[in-house]
Amino acid sequence: MAEELTPETPEPETPETEEAPIKPRKNGLYPGVSDELAENMKSGWADTELHGLEPIAQASETAARRAALSARFPGERLVIPAGNLKTRSNDTEYAFRASTEYTYLTGDQTQDGVLVLEPKTGPSGQGGHDATVYLLPRSNRENGEFWLDGQGELWVGRRHSLTEAEQLLGIPAKDVRELPAALKDATGPVRNVRGHDAGVEAALTDKVTAERDEELRVHLSEARAVKDAFEIGELQKAVDSTVRGFEDVVKILDKAEATSERYIEGTFFLRARVEGNDIGYGSICAAGPHATTLHWVRNDGDVRSGDLLLLDAGVETHTLYTADVTRTLPINGRYSEIQRKIYDAVYESQEAGIAAVRPGAKYRDFHDASQRVLAERLVEWGLLDGPVEKVLELGLQRRWTLHGTGHMLGLDVHDCAAARREAYADGTLEPGMCLTVEPGLYFQADDLTVPEEYRGIGVRIEDDILVTEDGNRNLSAALPRRADEVEAWMAALKQA
Repeated sequence: MAEELTPETPEPETPETEEAPIKPRKNGLYPGVSDELAENMKSGWADTELHGLEPIAQASETAARRAALSARFPGERLVIPAGNLKTRSNDTEYAFRASTEYTYLTGDQTQDGVLVLEPKTGPSGQGGHDATVYLLPRSNRENGEFWLDGQGELWVGRRHSLTEAEQLLGIPAKDVRELPAALKDATGPVRNVRGHDAGVEAALTDKVTAERDEELRVHLSEARAVKDAFEIGELQKAVDSTVRGFEDVVKILDKAEATSERYIEGTFFLRARVEGNDIGYGSICAAGPHATTLHWVRNDGDVRSGDLLLLDAGVETHTLYTADVTRTLPINGRYSEIQRKIYDAVYESQEAGIAAVRPGAKYRDFHDASQRVLAERLVEWGLLDGPVEKVLELGLQRRWTLHGTGHMLGLDVHDCAAARREAYADGTLEPGMCLTVEPGLYFQADDLTVPEEYRGIGVRIEDDILVTEDGNRNLSAALPRRADEVEAWMAALKQA
């Protein structure tokens, strides 16, 4: 990667390479840039403005979401930033991912973008809001920003003009560099989604309170609980790509055995990048005893025939909706007797959990149904003393079940995380909600309370479940779950 020179960097002793951009020094001079070169770079560029752009696919949905937000906070200025680049090391940055709240309300994914809902004048402040999206415009070619700044378009690529952004998003657009001054001059109540843009927060220091800002964040989290038709379609796309990614992994298990879990991770990542934006979270490619570690993302262990592979991975679509699917696969294609015993218990548990997902049910019902089945099996196997009701009351099964049985899914893999307890964990399921059902059993390699044959075996099965008007739909049903179906599926893929 070409290295940028900062304004404080002294002029190098050797000539500049053609790869290194040069930022202006504080005295306004450019080291190594002649007046003639600077003048030459100002002209000779074709007009690349795009005309007649069609609105993004979700433009009508994002407009409806903004309208609902406006109705919830009448008469208040609402500020929702996309966020800024974060430094990875020295002068390199992490790949940018716009904040969930900003993406949900605009469909845009541009760094430094900010959505502002400005209250209209009206009786008692009930006039609704005017929405404006503040963005970086095209790079200026007259002052050298285009090629001398490290974020100039010559270095990082073309961005949309403000006019193009308006056509795409259906929102009036302004230069984001004008926003801090506008916010400082703002009057009346203001709310901001914190944690994304330090510059915005600095401009609003005396105008906001942590309590009021948190109310906005919580509301936007709860608003995402019920998905619209566009979101459901995107989640299905994410799941479909994820299914293909799992198929890719099965086909290369022999190569993974010759290398490590990293081969599995890289194989799935290729599918995510080819068909989507990225992976929705760090893939868990846990072979053998690593499957008993819930968030095993090092993915540097051995892949051995006879062990299980717990693969927990999801493709994120270009619109940032993510799948979250887990299968526990026999690396050699066949479950051993003890592996199948444990696997079947988890499968039965998941079946009970999925059956409990329906409109009007309590959110916790699917967790309770799944946990009961696992508790029954642990008592049946002699690992816990009954009765089952006592085991559940004391939570004794959790030594081996460890985690909750699912979570909301959407723009975030753990979507709606800021929602109030009464609206989420203690709430009621509604059509349009999408959640995971993912029970598991994990017997640690050093757990002396279980027979040796159990130790080092971890099994989780996870599917993405949409609540429908009359029950539920398994969005990831294309991936086999029952043990014999998994074995047949793997055999067919390896022969293909």
